[in-house]
Amino acid sequence: MWISLLNSYSFLAFCAYLIDYIFGSIKLKYHPVVLIGKFISFFERHFYKDSIKAGAIIFIITNLLALCFVGFIYIILPKIYWYVFEIGLSGILIANNMLYKEVKKVVLSDNPRQKLRYLVSRDVDSLSESDVYKACIETYAENINDAVIAPLFYLLLFGLWGLVVYKCTNTLDSMIGYRNARYEKFGKISARADDVLNFIPARLTA
Repeated sequence: MWISLLNSYSFLAFCAYLIDYIFGSIKLKYHPVVLIGKFISFFERHFYKDSIKAGAIIFIITNLLALCFVGFIYIILPKIYWYVFEIGLSGILIANNMLYKEVKKVVLSDNPRQKLRYLVSRDVDSLSESDVYKACIETYAENINDAVIAPLFYLLLFGLWGLVVYKCTNTLDSMIGYRNARYEKFGKISARADDVLNFIPARLTA
């Protein structure tokens, strides 16, 4: 019975959400998403080319390395420790608690406009108090898909493996998935893959 429960992706998703709800964003010296970001930056510095092919290579390698790491842990750990690792890492990769707290800080702040600067890239100086609070709601709505709904969606479907692929793709999109002179070709595969992976979760979020 317990083995069957531990093998259940729905139980995994429940535990991961519970960990995030109780502990929030666990402060790690080497957070998995930060490590993914560092690898993307390393690859871009050394192997950047203004081509779709180079963008496809960074997309494939980033996902493969992350999956190989998880696979290696799966192989070397005894089953019971794997379950602990799987639940712990899944909880770390969900960020509802952190997102909620960051938005709440702005809403409850004595100077919400100043706090909002840390959450959005837009100019906040001209925003009225009402506009500031609207921006908080918009920011929460925009980010809850990437931070919560989509991670849980792929966790429920494919377990930790699906969650890892989603976080890699989402991180790639946030770093190189822009339509500008540098990333139009290099980031195209990552941006398109992120669009595909978010197609259903984004509609569930809406």
